[in-house]
Amino acid sequence: MFQALARASVALGPQAAGWVRTMASQQLLVAPPKALLKPLSIPNRLLLGPGPSNLAPRILAAGGLQMIGHMHKEMFQIMDEIKEGIQYVFQTKNPLTLAVSGSGHCALEAALFNLLEPGDSFLVGANGIWGQRAADIGERIGARVHSMVKDPGDYYTLQDVEEGLAQHKPALLFLTQGESSCGVLQPLDGYGDLCHRYKCLLLVDTVAALGGVPIYMDQQGIDVLYSGSQKVLNSPPGTSLISFSDKAKSKIYARKTKPVSFYLDMKWLANVWGCDDQPRVYHHTTPVISLYSLRESLALIAEQGLENSWRQHREATAYLHERLQGLGLQLFVKDPAARLPTVTTVAAPAGYDWRDIVNYVMDHFDIEITGGLGPSVGKVLRIGLLGCNATRENVDRVTHALQEALRHCPRHKL
Repeated sequence: MFQALARASVALGPQAAGWVRTMASQQLLVAPPKALLKPLSIPNRLLLGPGPSNLAPRILAAGGLQMIGHMHKEMFQIMDEIKEGIQYVFQTKNPLTLAVSGSGHCALEAALFNLLEPGDSFLVGANGIWGQRAADIGERIGARVHSMVKDPGDYYTLQDVEEGLAQHKPALLFLTQGESSCGVLQPLDGYGDLCHRYKCLLLVDTVAALGGVPIYMDQQGIDVLYSGSQKVLNSPPGTSLISFSDKAKSKIYARKTKPVSFYLDMKWLANVWGCDDQPRVYHHTTPVISLYSLRESLALIAEQGLENSWRQHREATAYLHERLQGLGLQLFVKDPAARLPTVTTVAAPAGYDWRDIVNYVMDHFDIEITGGLGPSVGKVLRIGLLGCNATRENVDRVTHALQEALRHCPRHKL
């Protein structure tokens, strides 16, 4: 290459010769990584943790399609179809509905960065790691954060919430519908109306629940709802879904200060996603291939039907509970009605190191399950039945693997 450039420099004169010298004036100090000179190798695993989940074949195929420009009309059509899909799975008619270029954490930040201003009162249901994260982000914004702390496995009653609303008079309440760190399901009926009586907006995290548990954003009075792509939707991590009610939109557009993030400024994102009836202008380069996959994941759940998806998860998880209890294992969430149908938490078996069990299942069966997260670390094993992975066959596989792990892992005297 350099010889060809040198020959070209003679023909092009002194200026081109200077360009060549500039390009070759330094020696490379870092050699090509040997690992990158080998083919990429990925193990074939069954992902039965709390997420990400295995990709459905149609979604996997979408990731291999050719790139188009993020501002092409065909891309705008795909984005419009994604918006309609989100409105369906959220059961909302909110115009301000879109996908965020980032994981569920990014959607949480998008919600809080746009809704909260310094000094706002922010009430947080912290019964697991996601409430803890929401409180942390609120503090970084400068909000006055009030955490309602509960033990892992518990949820918030209407009375709990009303006491917090009356005491702290928040602008925003955060609840997690599916707290995947402890496997608890938060009821939502009546909570939106209660918040609105106290002039408070309701923000709900449905990352681990969407598609596996009924949710009705408009009918339940939820003002902001967000989820992720990598759980029941069986899409690659890295995109998230979010929707804002008219009340929430009005708060955003009445801000006295700009959101702390330009990347997540909802006024800009609303334009990029065609939510403001204005010509779309460049804000950031959206993850085109990931949006193909998200579009297909929403298409699959639309074809299956929400009610059928909810039933699939309910039935598969009921079978999982039956098989786990048959092994002598205890479910962590005591109230059957409060057990999350997508992520099951099992009380860590007495006498075992939970890491030994997780590692045995992975090493001998190529199945992922996980331990606890945040306040549930050391207390639980977590098993996820998400989307296309929610089958009786997979329940049989993982419970057989657990049976073998309990038989072969060392057990210590208490």
